[in-house]
Amino acid sequence: MPATSTLVLAVLMAVAAGLVGSVAVMRRMTLASDAISHVALPGVGLALILHFNPVLGALAALLVGTLLVWLVERQTRIPTEAIIGVVFSAALAVGSMMASGEELIDALFGGAQALGRVELLLGIVGALLVIAFMLWARSELVIALVSQDLARTSGVKVERVNLIFLLGFALTVALGLRFLGVLLMGSLIIIPAATAKQLARSLGGMQAIAVGIAVGVTLAGAFAAPALHLEAGPVSIVLAAMVFFVSLLLRRPA
Repeated sequence: MPATSTLVLAVLMAVAAGLVGSVAVMRRMTLASDAISHVALPGVGLALILHFNPVLGALAALLVGTLLVWLVERQTRIPTEAIIGVVFSAALAVGSMMASGEELIDALFGGAQALGRVELLLGIVGALLVIAFMLWARSELVIALVSQDLARTSGVKVERVNLIFLLGFALTVALGLRFLGVLLMGSLIIIPAATAKQLARSLGGMQAIAVGIAVGVTLAGAFAAPALHLEAGPVSIVLAAMVFFVSLLLRRPA
């Protein structure tokens, strides 16, 4: 059975993933959302080479990558997903050259490493910050989804909101690296939100359903994985995919 403190962080990470994923899906960032998680890989590789916490290296790489995406988008107006695709490809190539063997496998798929007190505390604080922002900026994010011009007319600082959202996305990815790894964390952000979109009639309902699914599959994976002699991350994502396909049978009429 996982430690209580680890479960608390996993649940908060899942809540953040559900909230962030709902907005990402509505912004049509489905594939880009998965790709941005791979930007963490060079940071993981550099951290392993320098012998410090790989999560800190991943977070640094994600923040740098996110700022780069935001700056290029702001200067060129190229779609976010296109810029992320370029950054993702370069990051994946660089990261794969910097890490190898078991260390690379752990970075890609997560593992069962114990979390230190500092890492737990920072993780919980980070998750709470993401959750607080997503709830506080919900109306601004909704207006920006409808029309960025309308949002600017309404006094919403669109560029600032977009930047903080992307930073929150990056932080959410970093929070889940210990549990799911670089390859699977994007899936926890996207699959519950995509499932919720099939069932909900409003963004608020979509977020509530996405959070419920993300938390449910995370806890189910954490408890089922030891009995199956598997890692919790892949089990959680398989469960999330199963829920998605079931939702196709229950989805609301168009």
